[in-house]
Amino acid sequence: MLRLAIKTGLAGSAVYYSREEGIWNENTDQVYERYSNALQPHLASVKQQIPVEVPALPTNGEVCFLTKHYWNEGVKGSIYFIHRLPCYLGQWTKQATDAIKKATNPPPPVDSAPVAAASAATKI
Repeated sequence: MLRLAIKTGLAGSAVYYSREEGIWNENTDQVYERYSNALQPHLASVKQQIPVEVPALPTNGEVCFLTKHYWNEGVKGSIYFIHRLPCYLGQWTKQATDAIKKATNPPPPVDSAPVAAASAATKI
């Protein structure tokens, strides 16, 4: 229950903060440009402190392209799964019926004849 409360609080805080910042009221390009410009001074100070080269922020066009590309890949994957769903259901049904048949079949009888013959031979 505590875990649910923490997750709900974090999600609510994220929505509240994003609304207070005006993300939902502006154009996406304006929001990206505003945050990009706000992060440039901090990025410059980090570059001075860290000897590793920090790559440049992606341009707005690149972000839009990547967002669209990965969204479309997700849609394609979902449609492919739906397309293959009858085949998957057939496979899962066969596996389930095989498992049920195996579980309901009686075990093979234990061959007790060699044990009885051996015990009869030792009695003599």
